[in-house]
Amino acid sequence: MKQRTLGQGLTVSSLGLGCMGMSEFYGPGDEAESTATIHRALDLGTTLLDTADMYGPFTNERLVGAAIAGRRDDVVLATKFGIERGPDGTRIGVNGRPDYLRRACDASLERLGVDHIDLYYQHRVDPSVPIEDTWGAMAELVAAGKVRHLGISEAAPDVVRRAHAVHPVTAGQYEYSLFTRDPEDEIIATFRELGIGLVAYSPLGRGFLTGAITSADQFDDDDFRAHNARFQGGNFAANHALVLQIQEVAEHKGVTPAQLALAWVLAQGQDIVPIPGTKRRTYLEENVAALDIALTQDELAALAKAAPRGAVAGERYPAGNVPRLTS
Repeated sequence: MKQRTLGQGLTVSSLGLGCMGMSEFYGPGDEAESTATIHRALDLGTTLLDTADMYGPFTNERLVGAAIAGRRDDVVLATKFGIERGPDGTRIGVNGRPDYLRRACDASLERLGVDHIDLYYQHRVDPSVPIEDTWGAMAELVAAGKVRHLGISEAAPDVVRRAHAVHPVTAGQYEYSLFTRDPEDEIIATFRELGIGLVAYSPLGRGFLTGAITSADQFDDDDFRAHNARFQGGNFAANHALVLQIQEVAEHKGVTPAQLALAWVLAQGQDIVPIPGTKRRTYLEENVAALDIALTQDELAALAKAAPRGAVAGERYPAGNVPRLTS
């Protein structure tokens, strides 16, 4: 497995594994197959596993922890705090208070069954708490040996700079794909100036870029996409038309649309690590094969024409829930 470096020294596999969908948001889970998928990922050399306390809630960390038991040294384990949920799944809100994050970290360590977290993200920034207060407490977790590296997610550039001044930010996790190009506005330039790696979540456009989604009606009500504007009505039709054009490029290349989409993200820089999520070994192996795909300038140009920036229709989150902070 090829490797890349995040920040100033966290070496990870060039492709990580997002584990969220194994427990929630994308239809029913299958714990046995999910565990087998994690094991297969490790066998293939994938080291970066991504979870969060709010996935499930809480159950995804337990699943990942049980799956890596006995193989801790093979894993760069990333988890998150900051989106507070109750045991019944109720969303309480974004919480960046130092007392809360200390409790959240200890609870994640217990659920994961480990003595340290390799990469601990602030999942969302709490606008009611100065970022310096949150990151001061996060730095204390590093000093205590509970956490090795710190990350941030969906924060605006000035917030990233303020956090980085308190303690180095190793990685920022942002949605980035052929369909979502927002990090190209300011985030990527800011990260490269500061020496921060970008971890790209949803690099397959929440499955849209795989070509497997052909109808807006194929999602159950508990699937996140059933309530996402990009998968509804006229937006779906417009976005599916883009996918068909991407499929044409993939067919010409002799790869799957998913592999092409991942190869595109990988081609955007050695400091970018996509973490496609899957709960099935078949899709995992397909994704990993994207690491062997090199795109020519002509192919990159063809993709730029097939899916130009800004062409995707609809917001990436439900109305009122777009996570990007502006200050």
